[in-house]
Amino acid sequence: MRQKTVLIIEDNALNLKLVKQLLLLGDYSVLEAGDAETGLELIRSNPPDLILMDIQLPGINGLTATRIIKSDPVTKDIPVVAMTSHAMAGDREWAISEGCDGYISKPIDTRAFLGIIDNFTSISSQEKLLKKNLGLTIEKVKPCQNNMGKSTVCNFKPA
Repeated sequence: MRQKTVLIIEDNALNLKLVKQLLLLGDYSVLEAGDAETGLELIRSNPPDLILMDIQLPGINGLTATRIIKSDPVTKDIPVVAMTSHAMAGDREWAISEGCDGYISKPIDTRAFLGIIDNFTSISSQEKLLKKNLGLTIEKVKPCQNNMGKSTVCNFKPA
């Protein structure tokens, strides 16, 4: 199995260093960008398996960059996870409604971080196999929470 690639788009050098080190410990290949414009160029030249997107970036903000990614047929299926210090009630739902596939609040819980990343990269791989082998895509309907924790309700539809 090939090594998964994660692109970190983060303008804070300390946050970038922490996330990069955690990903390297998890045996991920890491691409990094300090702003959305550089990140968008990297996505087009070397599409990653997952994008970790800071929301507050200089120039184009993270949510605008996410909308650009999700509107491009070539990049729309790459999961984008918002990373932000916005941790108010409703921020997770807001980020998801703006096109993000997930949300990680800062400061990052280093003990849970790789598990979250593993979940997103394995879901992405499963989606690609469904599309390739069965001609199906997963349509994420809505995030929800049950007594087992957070999950996403999904529908399967023809690709």
